[in-house]
Amino acid sequence: MIDLLLDSILSSNIALTFILGMCPLIAISTNVKNAKGMGIAVVLVVTLTAMINWPIFQLLKATNTEQVMLLAFIITIAATVQILEILMEKFLPQLYNAFGIYLPLITVNCVVLAVSQFFVNRDYSFVETTTFAFGSGLGWLLAIVLVASLREKLALYGDLPKGLRGKAIVFLILGILSLAFIGFRGLSF
Repeated sequence: MIDLLLDSILSSNIALTFILGMCPLIAISTNVKNAKGMGIAVVLVVTLTAMINWPIFQLLKATNTEQVMLLAFIITIAATVQILEILMEKFLPQLYNAFGIYLPLITVNCVVLAVSQFFVNRDYSFVETTTFAFGSGLGWLLAIVLVASLREKLALYGDLPKGLRGKAIVFLILGILSLAFIGFRGLSF
């Protein structure tokens, strides 16, 4: 399981090798605090929804109704985010306020649905699904924090040419980080 966890964080990083979840990654990576908040929320939601979607998929497979899988997964994702938001507001108000807008934004993050689709395609067991989902969330967290850290440093010390300011430098950073993470492929953990 450790190899699956490390693989999903590094060599198969969902953001940097599969290029998924780019919209929130680019938009929220303006500073490290925001990046951490969004990243932690993604880890939580990706792991929870994969754990819920696995038995749902097993039921759909057993009843030969797999054609409604995507619809069931999307409903599960939306419901999980809503329930999590309600519970956090009621029992953990400080954490709820710290997450702010990031928690509802996760509903539309394609990483959440992609992880559920991956466990179906790869025929993972429940434990493998949970490990892969947690590792994928951590990998996305790592990617967004790296990008935010580099953006903050460049804002402090870098005098970027006009054409590289804003989103342009983010695309350049993501390209370089993607090449670095692809370099982890082939490593045996």
